[in-house]
Amino acid sequence: MVGGMVAGGDDQALSRVPAVERHSWWSVAAQRFGQTTALSQLLLGATLGFGMRFWDAFLALTIGAVLLSAVAIAVGVIGQREGLSTAILSRWTGFGHAGSAVLGLVIALSCTGWFGVQTGLAGATLAATAGVLPVPVWSLLFGVVVTVVAACGVRWMAWTSYVTVPAFLALLVWLVIKNVNDVGVFGSPAPGPAIGMVTAITLVIGSFVVGAAVAPDMTRFHRNGWDVVKQTVLGITAGEWVIGLAGVVLAHGLGTTDVMGVISSSGGWIGALIVVTAVLKINDWNLYSASLGLVNFFDAVFALRISRAQMTVVIGCAGSVLAAAGIVHQFSHFLVLLGVVFPPVAGIMLAEYYVVRRWRNEIISTRPHVPRSAPSWVPATVVIWPASAVIGEFVPFGQSGVNSLVVAFALYVCAGRLDLLRMRTRRATNREMKAA
Repeated sequence: MVGGMVAGGDDQALSRVPAVERHSWWSVAAQRFGQTTALSQLLLGATLGFGMRFWDAFLALTIGAVLLSAVAIAVGVIGQREGLSTAILSRWTGFGHAGSAVLGLVIALSCTGWFGVQTGLAGATLAATAGVLPVPVWSLLFGVVVTVVAACGVRWMAWTSYVTVPAFLALLVWLVIKNVNDVGVFGSPAPGPAIGMVTAITLVIGSFVVGAAVAPDMTRFHRNGWDVVKQTVLGITAGEWVIGLAGVVLAHGLGTTDVMGVISSSGGWIGALIVVTAVLKINDWNLYSASLGLVNFFDAVFALRISRAQMTVVIGCAGSVLAAAGIVHQFSHFLVLLGVVFPPVAGIMLAEYYVVRRWRNEIISTRPHVPRSAPSWVPATVVIWPASAVIGEFVPFGQSGVNSLVVAFALYVCAGRLDLLRMRTRRATNREMKAA
């Protein structure tokens, strides 16, 4: 049951989530599962299946899911304990006001961009199926629907997941059964060029490392740490297995990685519903996280408290217009580039909260309220954050996201041991940020 949340409320965008507003682990897990059961995971599975035997692909998905779950749980427990979103939490986990403002802006840009890309995909699919309205109109209509859901808050988003997740899974089962009749796919050789195990694991981790890094946006609604573990294992592990393996089976059975072509050829509204349900259950969270990031940005930079719901409407309208104009597809490479900045954030937060603990007592001792002040900025973090992203991206081995997270963690711990984490003044926190 998702109780106590007022439709259209701010969902404690700038304050801690109080105990009375915490949800059952199942309601949050349904939304996490909705994030991981996306078309991107289906495409990932098809890529692995085209270049690997079924059980090798299964192993790669399992190892990748375990590593992703470890990061998501470690960061998510921080969010659950403190009841704060990623951007707000970062003020006391190594970034200060200035760093959290930059982080909030990056989250908003990335999530708004992906919202636009996915909205455009849904619009194009609906236009091709219905044949009545052009793509821009369908994109706008779809964007408006998602915007309304996200603006109404976590309660509406939970119910959306309750509907779209089972619908997408049922449609996916139908797609596999319709197109794959040969049970021999489980023992057949890969139909395409071989993919090595390390490369495969790298692809799996890269597919959701950003989602794992910003886990507090979701886990702040959990009641205890065990709920975080259950939600993460169900959402990430099952998402990787169910959707990823469906892609593997399709690639083996049809000898192609063109999953979108298979969906399109499946006929009429069935194919359209597969795309729409897949996009809807992840796009509301793209918009939700974007709104949290911008609310934090305006509070940190201009000391302005803006309604999360109103900010969601503004971002949703902007993203929908960009999707209708087809502009967002020109920024796909930029959006992928933005993705490399998130893993170091998780590394720094983990290092500060669990190891260095320079500001941990400050944030713990003020529960259930937000601390009255935070560091204005932390110079060492200004160096560690971009340096870790660059190192992780250009190191010629491993997975860039994991590399940058590990490097950021190590550098921050070293900075703490060498007493280099000296803040530049402090800044008062808006008194209105106290939890009700």
